[in-house]
Amino acid sequence: MIKKTQTDSNDLNENFRSLLERTQVHAVDFLNKLDSQSVGATTDTDTLRRRLGIPLGDDGIPAERVIDELVAATEGGHLGSAGGRFFAWVIGGALPSALAADWLTSTWDNNAALYACGPAASVVEEIAGAWVKEVLDLPSTASFAFTTGCQMAHFTCLAAARHALLRDRGWNVELDGLNGAPSIRILASEQRHGSIERALRFLGIGTAALVPLTTDDDARVTADVLSTALKASDSPTIVILDAADLNVAAIDPFSELIPIARAAGAWVHIDGAFGLWARASGKHRSKLAGIELAHSWATDAHKWLNTPKDNGIALITDSDAHRAAMGISAVYLTHDAETRDQINWTPDWTRRARGFAVYAALRELGRVGVAELIERSCDHAAALASGISALQGAELVFAPTLNQALVRFLSPKINASEEDHDARTTSVIAAINAEGTAFFSGTVWRGRSAMRISVVNWRTSDADVHATVAAVARVLASMDLN
Repeated sequence: MIKKTQTDSNDLNENFRSLLERTQVHAVDFLNKLDSQSVGATTDTDTLRRRLGIPLGDDGIPAERVIDELVAATEGGHLGSAGGRFFAWVIGGALPSALAADWLTSTWDNNAALYACGPAASVVEEIAGAWVKEVLDLPSTASFAFTTGCQMAHFTCLAAARHALLRDRGWNVELDGLNGAPSIRILASEQRHGSIERALRFLGIGTAALVPLTTDDDARVTADVLSTALKASDSPTIVILDAADLNVAAIDPFSELIPIARAAGAWVHIDGAFGLWARASGKHRSKLAGIELAHSWATDAHKWLNTPKDNGIALITDSDAHRAAMGISAVYLTHDAETRDQINWTPDWTRRARGFAVYAALRELGRVGVAELIERSCDHAAALASGISALQGAELVFAPTLNQALVRFLSPKINASEEDHDARTTSVIAAINAEGTAFFSGTVWRGRSAMRISVVNWRTSDADVHATVAAVARVLASMDLN
């Protein structure tokens, strides 16, 4: 047996202190350079592979050297997605308190599966979950889970839906599986996110069960379309509606649609990956009227709440179905009926304590701060869409109804075709990202290429918006000269 002396402990603690202080210097240096460095990566794949792909030695090396060399080897290989001029996909930054809490989460290193494994992790998750429901004004009795992201939040919610629908048909899916079970039908917007299909695959329901619901000119499902689809079959049905789709932040008319779905006996699930947070804003809340009538909701904390990545949230009104779909018991697990065992609500087993970052972010912002963050982001999206579409050769494709907008760039060719405009849009996006001031992503909207504008970062400022519009103008002028 190895005995550790007091001297050994002191040396170990000193080494940890020195290493963490050195790591902090690297982290602060990265954050300080966010506004001055290229938002896009500046180091190519071959260089990163050469730097990182060194032979693994037989002997280890000091931890400080590992960190110093890791930082040096990955220099230029990180996107500035933590900064205020990253407008691609829907990726937030990390609030100061949430980042710090996440560091501490790794330091404490408890397994947030059981109360017994980390009492504080269990209790903070209990409180953070209650706060999320309060801020989003969703039923206080709903159960919840902190997952890796919205993908697994969908999985969790739809697993509960699968259990409830089949339970009501006399089938125990957890015991008997799906072989021989009544077929479940999925009605989902044609604008749905790809994570919906993946969840159906993971759950064994399959993508063939999915019936796309056509949308109107505003990318929303209409009452007539939903009613017609519901009448087509009496199979157990899940209806999936959008609280802000990925391209234009389209929000389905929940106060019309959910009562129709519920009257038909369907389970209603909401994809609210980022848009659900608009419930926190007095200015935008009315756009989500009726969403509280759904059975389940999936969202992310690492988007508009701006926690570090690896933080999704599932909320479910039928807590019995939720527990039945996710719960586990074994002789070697220590359960306490009076406390929260997170393992009973998520698909994870061993997991990090995601509640700390959510707790910290909500405390730092407060209800007013969350609302202001939502409203500020929407204002910045509108300003970006207006400023960029006003430039010569740019065109507004879809004005923002929330924090998303689409623009495209027109080919200067005489009698240019739609394909020419698509190619021009793709090349302009690449040129903007290479210029480095800002970073955007492309998409295809109703068959045509477009550039997405997505604003969810707490750091984005008026100055970032002005700098971005100016950068796009310079890129367009440069391309026209060439």
